[in-house]
Amino acid sequence: MSSDAETLEGKRPVAGKFVRSLRALLRSNEPALVAASALIGVVAAVSVTLMTKTAMFMHVLIFDLPFDERLSAADYVPPLAAFASLMLGGLSLGLMETYRLRKKLPGPVDPVEANALRGGQMSLRDSLVVGLQTLISNSCGASVGLEAGYAQVGSSLGSALGQKLRLRRGDLRLLVGAGAAAAIGSAFGAPLTGAFYAFEVVLGSYSIAAAGPVFAGSIVGVLVTRFISGAPYQIDTPPVQPLTLLGYPALFGVAACAVVIGVTAMRLAGASERALQATSAPAWAKAVIGGAAVASLATITPQVLGAGHGALGLNISTDFPLTVLASFLALKMVASLISLSTGFRGGLFFASLFMGATMGKIYGLALAAWLPAIAPDPTVCILAGMATLGVVIVGGPLTMSFLVLENTSDYSVTAGVFAASILASLMVRATFGFSFSTWRLHLRGENVRSASDIGWMNELKIGKLMRYNPPTAPAGLDIAEFCARHPLGSAQFVVLLDEAGRYAGMVNVAEAHVHAHRSEGGITSLARQKEVWLVPQMNAKTAMTLFDQTEADQLTVLDPETKAPLGVLNEAYLARRYAEQADAAFRSAFGM
Repeated sequence: MSSDAETLEGKRPVAGKFVRSLRALLRSNEPALVAASALIGVVAAVSVTLMTKTAMFMHVLIFDLPFDERLSAADYVPPLAAFASLMLGGLSLGLMETYRLRKKLPGPVDPVEANALRGGQMSLRDSLVVGLQTLISNSCGASVGLEAGYAQVGSSLGSALGQKLRLRRGDLRLLVGAGAAAAIGSAFGAPLTGAFYAFEVVLGSYSIAAAGPVFAGSIVGVLVTRFISGAPYQIDTPPVQPLTLLGYPALFGVAACAVVIGVTAMRLAGASERALQATSAPAWAKAVIGGAAVASLATITPQVLGAGHGALGLNISTDFPLTVLASFLALKMVASLISLSTGFRGGLFFASLFMGATMGKIYGLALAAWLPAIAPDPTVCILAGMATLGVVIVGGPLTMSFLVLENTSDYSVTAGVFAASILASLMVRATFGFSFSTWRLHLRGENVRSASDIGWMNELKIGKLMRYNPPTAPAGLDIAEFCARHPLGSAQFVVLLDEAGRYAGMVNVAEAHVHAHRSEGGITSLARQKEVWLVPQMNAKTAMTLFDQTEADQLTVLDPETKAPLGVLNEAYLARRYAEQADAAFRSAFGM
């Protein structure tokens, strides 16, 4: 027994020394960070393959599909199977959520929130639960894709490694981006798409320092997936005719349609979530009802089920009437919104591509019928629809443009799609301001418009910046007595207290001495900011807004419960610290 204990004690310092050495290597050596990102790419790619194969196997098992047929491309699904699987799947997810709420466990953190607000910190356990919930949702036929689960698991692998090694904030965010890049790149067999998904959606910026780790994760992930089984979401499109200059205005029309549809979908998502929250129904009941609703839509067309990969290929290659295509688009949007708002887990990445392609085909066919002189190849409109609606809902014009390029290898079409994607991005920023992921954070009260790191802003709390024990005086003093107690030069401002010791305003000492001859009114007649103060938990940005609104040089920090003064904060000091932190975040983001 003692021998075993001695052996165990001898191993611990060796393990600790190895971790310290590895941390030092990753912190000081960029190629080592690239190698770590490549390793994350391998594990992420394996995870993507396992999740995909499991979901496809469950589709075959539940819906009695031919092994090589996608669920959304089926001609028919048994209604009993659809209702049973979706309602039981919803029940299992609802019970998981009920357990989480009962235990008061925090909700999972997605990659965008992690990099925007938490310096890249994610829980691997929570992310694996999200991956499992996404797999259950897609497997039972809910109208969501697996890509959110892919990105969640891939990002959390990077975060877990970085947290284990206690890497710097910037390096941790990079590993989260590399994991997301590997997951999305593996899903679509498109390394540029995966990399720019990480830059635009997960990291919020592009820099030379980030290029090595992110591209390493994405490229290795794609190679591993191709070696194992091939990309699950690879998109096959027919050959397209070259895009002429007259085709550009037509694609701008596609962008406008995408903005209208995408913003409408996001608004409806928010409204439906608020409506469900207003009801007293438990989480499990909402999910069961949502499953029944999606199953009802599946009896009209199986295209509403799953991510829509099979339906996308079917709609591109089949000459459906415009009214039929329009019904597919409307039903898919409704099914996706029902799925997400009632508790099913998943993403709208591929759903946005499917809906965008259907919208683009409707637009292209209508334009060819009414204005054939300027109508481009309908396939070009399909690709533009995929990209522009993807930009509106997911974000990332370069991400979507590279997805088109890597699936068509046509630079002339990609140029037109890129122009339309940029226009869609500008329009949605001007009219709405959010992608689907940031909109959901906004509904929870977070003012996040991208994954750019603003977590340092929330960590810069007033309680850390204030000066403690400010000079105080009773609010009942007259001006002369106040001036006797606080001569010129003793302090710039003095905090007034009422009889209960609560805040009653601030007095400028110099101003009080100017009015020292007055005998009426008392010192409270000179008090400022009686109704404006700070609290220790307030962040620097909110405090700066209050300083701007009040035009004050100094504000008092109060205990939020007792309204007793805890300290004071000077605007000049706050502005200097804010600028220092903003500059440090900028340098970290761009590897400076």
